[in-house]
Amino acid sequence: MNILSLTTMEFYKIKRSKILLLLTVPLIILWLPNVINAHMSAEPVMEGISPANNFLIQSFMGYVWFILPASIIVCTVMLQQMERTNRGILKMLALPLHPSALSLSKFSVLLSLTALQCALMTGCYLLCSRIASVYTGADLTSPLRTALPLAVSVFLSALPMTALYWTLAVILKTPVFSMVLGLATMVPSVLFINTKVWFLYPTCYPFYVITQKYGQLAGDTAQKIDLLPWIPAAASIFILCLLLSCLFFGHGEKKH
Repeated sequence: MNILSLTTMEFYKIKRSKILLLLTVPLIILWLPNVINAHMSAEPVMEGISPANNFLIQSFMGYVWFILPASIIVCTVMLQQMERTNRGILKMLALPLHPSALSLSKFSVLLSLTALQCALMTGCYLLCSRIASVYTGADLTSPLRTALPLAVSVFLSALPMTALYWTLAVILKTPVFSMVLGLATMVPSVLFINTKVWFLYPTCYPFYVITQKYGQLAGDTAQKIDLLPWIPAAASIFILCLLLSCLFFGHGEKKH
């Protein structure tokens, strides 16, 4: 079996799970208070930013700081547990395929779920911004040329973080440990973006992108995303985590 066939099989598995529900419910929880308190976006905390852009950035800021990483962590654990239930992982490893291929197929599903939630987040923004505009009487809808690139940049910046959480779920066999450790990495993300070594902490990447975009939309020309040394560091972390996950996937199960 090739990776494409394995990935297709993994998508069939998640159809019976509650992963899609877990991706949607947090967004509803996020947007309800955002719409109710939309009038606060009419008074930006940064001079020069429009109410529409303020509503966009404030909404995505809450998403990238907590909901996005927490959703990825939950999805990684659930993807792993689907195989460990009823010793399904042993049946998969008994097939004529390399464990690395199975790991990559599951990681591909995880990336697809992350992209799906980012798309749902963008759709919710477009819908809720129009509702909030009617509710407040102010235009709180940013143009698509601003919202869509922002969503894409959030997804791309989350790739190293996704690889990191997948690696933790693979190496730490106990779901509670991998989930607790993953959640613990979320807390310092706000602090790391204010240090000189922020590019070594992948959990803060999406939050960094949002804060830099906030300054740009406010007209601060000094705010720009430093691609060096960020891109080399992010690529190195992504590749390293992917290699480790392929190396350790099914390692413990094959011993039994």
